[in-house]
Amino acid sequence: MRWVSAIIIVCIILVSLNTATALGGDIPDLKKLISSNEDARMNTQDLAFFFATHNYNVVPKDGYVEMDLNGKLLKLIPNGEKSGLCDMEY
Repeated sequence: MRWVSAIIIVCIILVSLNTATALGGDIPDLKKLISSNEDARMNTQDLAFFFATHNYNVVPKDGYVEMDLNGKLLKLIPNGEKSGLCDMEY
């Protein structure tokens, strides 16, 4: 029974570490995420949801998504048919 408890505690710690790592992302990590996914039908709400599920701090605005990445505000605009998910402005 002790082994089961120890395994559960280790799993919880590992999941917590993974979330903390995602929150500390930087521009190269973000660019990789943007370029490795494509969806021409993605709108502003979908884009905000996508980044929120990847533990980024985002707010959908009128026609774009505002992201706070380590204190730096970024403007992410869904790009439709172009490659990647969105265009990024600093």
